[in-house]
Amino acid sequence: MIAGRLRAIAHKLAQTARLAVGVPDYQGYVAHQREHHPQQPVMSYEEFFRERMDSRYRRGSSRCC
Repeated sequence: MIAGRLRAIAHKLAQTARLAVGVPDYQGYVAHQREHHPQQPVMSYEEFFRERMDSRYRRGSSRCC
């Protein structure tokens, strides 16, 4: 029980740190796609990373949700 909670806290801290330095969250993306857009295909990690970098450094981009 305690180990599971510690693991969850460590996961959230790591996720926050990655987002703080600009590393996109692929697992979060996959979970979002499966929950909110199940009819759409899920991008591979490489496609996702490329799309996130393009979106981050391109002006005038829009967001899904």
